[in-house]
Amino acid sequence: MTAAMLDALAGLLTLQHGLFLLVGICLGLVVGVLPGLGGIAGLSLLLPFIYGMDQTSALAMMIGLVAIIPTSDTFTSILMGIPGSSASQATVLDGFPLAKQGEAARALSAAFFASLIGGLFGAAILTFFVLIARPILLLFSSAELFMLTLFGLSMVGVLSGSNMLKGVAACCLGLAFGMIGAAPATGEYRMEFGSLYLMDGLPLVIVGLGLFALPELVDLLRGGSAIADRAPLGRGWIRGIRDTLQNWWLALRCAGIGALIGAIPGLGGSVVDWIAYGHVVQTSKDREKFGKGDIRGVIAPESANNATAAGALLPTLLFGIPGSGSMAIFLAAMILLGLQPGPAMADRNLDITYTIIWSLALANVVGTALCIMLAPGIAQLTAIRYALIAPFMIMAISFAAFQATRSLNDLISLLVIGLIGVFLRRFGWSRPGFLIGFVLASGAERYLYQAVQFAGWSFLSRPMVLIILALTLVSLWAGLRARPGGSVTVNTEGSAAEARARNLMPQILFTLAVLGAFAFAFQQGIQNSFLALIMPVGVAVVGGIAALLVLVGLLRGTDGAGTVNFDGDANAKDAGPWPFLLWFAGFVALVSVVGFFAALLLFFVAFLRRVAGSSWTQTAVLTAAAAAFILVLANALNLVFPGGLLQDMYDLPWPFR
Repeated sequence: MTAAMLDALAGLLTLQHGLFLLVGICLGLVVGVLPGLGGIAGLSLLLPFIYGMDQTSALAMMIGLVAIIPTSDTFTSILMGIPGSSASQATVLDGFPLAKQGEAARALSAAFFASLIGGLFGAAILTFFVLIARPILLLFSSAELFMLTLFGLSMVGVLSGSNMLKGVAACCLGLAFGMIGAAPATGEYRMEFGSLYLMDGLPLVIVGLGLFALPELVDLLRGGSAIADRAPLGRGWIRGIRDTLQNWWLALRCAGIGALIGAIPGLGGSVVDWIAYGHVVQTSKDREKFGKGDIRGVIAPESANNATAAGALLPTLLFGIPGSGSMAIFLAAMILLGLQPGPAMADRNLDITYTIIWSLALANVVGTALCIMLAPGIAQLTAIRYALIAPFMIMAISFAAFQATRSLNDLISLLVIGLIGVFLRRFGWSRPGFLIGFVLASGAERYLYQAVQFAGWSFLSRPMVLIILALTLVSLWAGLRARPGGSVTVNTEGSAAEARARNLMPQILFTLAVLGAFAFAFQQGIQNSFLALIMPVGVAVVGGIAALLVLVGLLRGTDGAGTVNFDGDANAKDAGPWPFLLWFAGFVALVSVVGFFAALLLFFVAFLRRVAGSSWTQTAVLTAAAAAFILVLANALNLVFPGGLLQDMYDLPWPFR
């Protein structure tokens, strides 16, 4: 082992290895800053270029990209309220409020430093556990994986705010949306409305952007000002690092959680940030500021998601089982380079394994330094009037969305999920709960099916299953224990009767719509065989009961938590979020007629002139900049834009094709 370590260290310190690692880091920075792309898109972009390269150089470039994306995706999560990737969604909850309070620098520096701790801690765990990880990972069968998904769902209790019923209902709604398409057990189709697009289910990137990006974008446009109330720079950079050092034990705990979850195939970065966020809420005595700008809500998920990248390498290298979607591309690249993942990576190829691990650690250090250097310039975006930034954000969100299937249906799905996200946000339903349910839906059903097939219902008596079940019950108890109680309170501005008329009826109608969705899921579920109906029917029953109790509370004058919120949107003086949602709906409709690129140009001109009030010169410059950026990106990804009726009628040249 010592010889392998020395060989790995010698290779790591060569100039060639360092240069290729830096190339990967720079590419990862760009991919991470672009919302919704993530490691899968970045590695897919690199894959064609590794032909003919030597193994260590190609691996250095890919590891550089994988390591830095969980750090660089923090920019848009904190500055714009748009998740940079599926692993940075929880960071939005507290990072974005900090940016709006003018503390973007503090949030970014805390996130970068926590990411560095998580990345280094994950690499250290990999270094010492690569030889003993095999027997540990073999303890996790489908039964234990099913219980781990239930543990992830238990985080909903912590992330539901003051209303557990709405949190459970939102989680079940997310589970129902996650079950659209083919059942993992039998291949029977459910809730797909006969659409080929829905037969594969809704893509995660669309759900994440729709739930978090569009509602925040609409909210900022309604404000009509910049993201931050004041200049976002200053002493916050040092304060953020100090915050992380003061919470060093939290950062290490969450890094350990990230490494563990990352090492379990099938969970990965899509849920670990929520588990880490739920952990910090559970273990904190003062919870009032979470969701409003608590720096601990940034440190926890950022340290966890960077450690997850290291953890995901364990099953990828030692078993040939990808620990995440990006690791699936990494696995294909290893095979392309002539490396066979498996036990040999801990034996005769141990030097290459340690080269990968230590490259990951080095990339975290270099990438963090680059992010800190670039952050002051990027953070200045929060001081720009948001109406000027919004069309670029819509372009980025749309571009990220149609990476899923590269069709118009991606944009339509984004609009529908965005509308749901606006309602969830407006009426106090848990968007994180919805997302956790959606992420874990397919895994929960697949693992339950496998566990029942292999061991029957006796799998519930396995020792590891009982241990995880106990942890889940403790998590639920902690969430319920933290729930505030008390008498009914009513927040009003002006007449309570007027407020009630304005705000209560929309909440009732939305709750009825949710009940209708659960009824449809139940009806679709019972048409299938037992293994394909147990999850949708169970989810529909639990979610339906929770939503019904919410409805009863609303009719009685409470929202289920003892509170009726009559302020906020109900008393807003403007027309609400609808004009800006109509702008996005108009953009999608325009794409269906003239195609994406032409619609983008027309949308930019109309939006900048009408909403932002830009001059013709400013409009032309900004539109040209957007067109140039999207063309360069599309050319690099060899992308054909979604077309419309115009493309069906005529054979147009690229990029209008």
